[in-house]
Amino acid sequence: MSRPPFPPFDEQTAAQKVQAAEDAWNTRDPERVALAYTADSEWRNRDRFITGRDEIVAFLREKWARELDYALRKELWGFRGNRIAVRFQYECRDAAGQCWRSYGNELWEFTEDGLMSRREASINDVPIAAAERRILGPRPESERGVLLPIR
Repeated sequence: MSRPPFPPFDEQTAAQKVQAAEDAWNTRDPERVALAYTADSEWRNRDRFITGRDEIVAFLREKWARELDYALRKELWGFRGNRIAVRFQYECRDAAGQCWRSYGNELWEFTEDGLMSRREASINDVPIAAAERRILGPRPESERGVLLPIR
């Protein structure tokens, strides 16, 4: 199994990889998302450590059961060889109706066949009012490449 584009990345292929990840995560389909990772991929997500596709799928199922109306934006921050750095924001609401904006950074490492073997994510959550939401679904084509605001 392979997942183009392949490392080493240039600016164009790194940006393609980031957009593909954003598109996949916005489907909220854990099985589809997990296919972008190696069978033994290692994650650190906040304070959780996850290894392998089965754990990735379980983690994502839990995540999207809790984070309702989840919508994500990712932005290429840097790249070198088989590594990509990303900043992201996503918004969701919880079962009580509280909306959240989450800000984060990810470090990605890829195998030569384009699968992600390592993902490290640092994430901070900020409560927001429903009227403050600005990420309401997958990114329209017209907004691709638009930088994320800092707040």
